[in-house]
Amino acid sequence: MQSFADIEADFDLLDDWEDRYRYLIELGRQLPPLGAEECNEATKVRGCVSQVWLVSETDGAEPPHLRFRGESDAHIVRGLVAVAIALFSGRTAAEIAEIDAEAAFGRLGLKEHLTPQRSNGLKSMVARIKADAREAVAA
Repeated sequence: MQSFADIEADFDLLDDWEDRYRYLIELGRQLPPLGAEECNEATKVRGCVSQVWLVSETDGAEPPHLRFRGESDAHIVRGLVAVAIALFSGRTAAEIAEIDAEAAFGRLGLKEHLTPQRSNGLKSMVARIKADAREAVAA
């Protein structure tokens, strides 16, 4: 799995948005699939037109670091899941709360090149990740 900084650098190298879409699809293909039992109502992200599932896990560290795994039934959305995971996974809840996802995704030019439905879905993924981080702190 690539880091968000690597994804950002790769996006900078790609001038054409068709190439960037292909890259997003490739990032999605690199995601390990979730098990069939993990694609359920509890892990489903609400607010996405496509089917999206996110699984969050914490390690035993103090403070705990959250790891995210996910998948989608749509190729580009699966790539967006990979980008969101790269941005947030492996961080503490406090670090996750501080991340300005809109600014990060803006540096990739996603806002201007995604349909409103995909943009809303990405916002829903971010909201879910931040909610999972808050729950991890409360637990």
